[in-house]
Amino acid sequence: MHFILKRLGFYLLAAFVAVSVNFFIPRLAPGDPASTVISTYSGTLTPEALTSLRAAYGLSDAPMHEQYLAYLGNILRGDFGLSLSQFPTPVTDVVAMAIGWSLLLGLTSVSIGFIIGCTLGALAAWRRGGFIDRVVPPVLLFLGSFPYFFLALLLFYLLSFRLGWFPMGRAYSTINPPGFTLTGIGDILRHLALPVFTVVLVSLGSWTLNMRNAMIGVLSEDYLTLAEAKGLTPRRVALAHAVRTALLPNVTMLGAAIGGVFSGQLLTEIVFSYPGLGFLLLQAVGSVDYPLMQALFLIITLSVLTANFLVDTLYAFLDPRVRTGQEV
Repeated sequence: MHFILKRLGFYLLAAFVAVSVNFFIPRLAPGDPASTVISTYSGTLTPEALTSLRAAYGLSDAPMHEQYLAYLGNILRGDFGLSLSQFPTPVTDVVAMAIGWSLLLGLTSVSIGFIIGCTLGALAAWRRGGFIDRVVPPVLLFLGSFPYFFLALLLFYLLSFRLGWFPMGRAYSTINPPGFTLTGIGDILRHLALPVFTVVLVSLGSWTLNMRNAMIGVLSEDYLTLAEAKGLTPRRVALAHAVRTALLPNVTMLGAAIGGVFSGQLLTEIVFSYPGLGFLLLQAVGSVDYPLMQALFLIITLSVLTANFLVDTLYAFLDPRVRTGQEV
């Protein structure tokens, strides 16, 4: 518990620093957000209309410390202001429409890649020199060496455009999201399949190779020989002892992968026109929507910190040496 509380304090401090940096960086950059937005209309509106527009957008010329305190208060209330590109929709509503699709795409692809990769890596190490060990890791690393953007476009062209096996992008066929029916769920899964397949295909090599290397190192440990000498079956030695210890490096990678769910799907969402946070961030940057960009950067940062804290907690349960502070 002491270890977890220490890590919690560290991540809370890191979150506070991230929130502060997220406030100051846009305001320290050349051309403040207010000037950028107002300059768009400066040649067509009167000064009174510009003043009203600034008030409507929630743009302020108050001293920096007052803006900072107001910003912290708004963050605690979950108020990120109004989206400038989709005015007058609140930023929280814009983010709420996209975050579910990013979670669905990211968590599905990370979970499938982690499970299949760890399983293949463990089998390759357990049957070292066998067919899986000789063929699977090199093939997966070869596929993973392709630039993701190129591979995703190639598969999209072949499987969607030429063969018509998958939909031509987006997350559903209808104008509005389908209802929670079998037809609607099937439509969403059909649109989800190809983006997930491309992400899994590219990431599978690293999951497999890391698990294989970790497993090979663990299999040479003396405690596994002792477990076999005590009469445990090979299956129990592998699953209850070797795999559990070998999973630790991949669990660390899993935390980074889950944390990157909100930011790492940018290329996937662009190629497949998938309406997630990455696609939304691209639109926010293109339209100079500072409130929306700040909210997205904050979500990405906090998701990475939360995922790392959860991984640290899981790590402590998997490896007693972490809890007791012994050398790993």
